[in-house]
Amino acid sequence: MNLGSTRRLILAGTVSWPKGGDVADAIRRIDYYYVTVPDKPGEGSRILSALHQAGINLLGVSAFPHGAHRSQLDFIPEDSAAFAKAVQSIGLLALSKKKSGFLIQGEDRPGAIAEITSKLADAKVNITSVQAFCAGSGRYGGMLWVKPPDMRKAARVLGVGVATTSGSASSELATRL
Repeated sequence: MNLGSTRRLILAGTVSWPKGGDVADAIRRIDYYYVTVPDKPGEGSRILSALHQAGINLLGVSAFPHGAHRSQLDFIPEDSAAFAKAVQSIGLLALSKKKSGFLIQGEDRPGAIAEITSKLADAKVNITSVQAFCAGSGRYGGMLWVKPPDMRKAARVLGVGVATTSGSASSELATRL
């Protein structure tokens, strides 16, 4: 995997892997936005609190250093239209354009992410970044990014449609943050 400083996409459908028997992972396309902010205490909390006050539910958040004295915050909203409206009201003027990626969820088991990354490797799709965590109660969740030119190929390999998602995600799939 190349985890360099390239732009990221998050990719996401339901796939049954032969190696895992009858185990199915829910993988679906999701929308993703980012903003760069000053790297100072409380900046992320300020933005997340404002989104909370606006009633925005996030499926995922990622934050990390981005250059000198800056941080990048990535947001994966449950409802992109509501998120876009809320962002305007709280003054996040430097928000990126909408990007796409994948949300991965399933029953936790040894090698769950290895099964998915192996499928992409076998198809010669380079993964830019992957983040996955045990969600408790025997479940896991994660996000996976590939470069924009590889989006369609990765979606095909993962068994995911490439049509843009709209509206709210299923509450069954939503991980409340």
